[in-house]
Amino acid sequence: MQWTKQNEQTVYSNRWFSVNLADVELPDGRHLDHFLIRLRPVAVATVVNETNEVLLLWRHRFITDSWGWELAAGVVEDGEDIACAAARELEEETGWRPGPLHHLMSVEPSNGLTDARHHIYWADEGEYTGHPVDDFESDRREWVPLKLVPDMVARGEVPAANMAAALLLLHHLRLGEDAAPQRGAGNGATSHDVPAANPPSFERNV
Repeated sequence: MQWTKQNEQTVYSNRWFSVNLADVELPDGRHLDHFLIRLRPVAVATVVNETNEVLLLWRHRFITDSWGWELAAGVVEDGEDIACAAARELEEETGWRPGPLHHLMSVEPSNGLTDARHHIYWADEGEYTGHPVDDFESDRREWVPLKLVPDMVARGEVPAANMAAALLLLHHLRLGEDAAPQRGAGNGATSHDVPAANPPSFERNV
């Protein structure tokens, strides 16, 4: 079944997003008012080093009042190449300039409410250029062993769905199925468990 948009008007807008109201016709002919948020594309990037450690940020999100591991990310500016935006965000937020970027995946993290598309890239080499310009984005920047990713996701330490999906795919690509954790490795964690604000440190030469 396909919903049909009859018209759409902007209720509020700024340089990052707009809140719109659409008149939507359902397959049975009924109409409903549907709010939606239109957003700029988001570029995401990380580096996986030769020892299969992935560069992550440990940060707090005030909207959900939660801590978690994330990849560097930010909006794509007008006229900016998406891969270039991903490299820029990575260096601004971590102090690491990536080598050639590989496209990992593009996802729609909340397509029932927004038209957001997140484009995720990774590199297998990088150069440390100094302390990150946007150090306020995170509490710390660390190299985390990819082999730990499935358990981290199971414990709720990677709360953003797009970040969890990207890290699990990187885990599969770099380590393969042989590295998958056994059933129950999540130690019984559920979606109600909240990760600690200070998990074990994995820092490497950052």
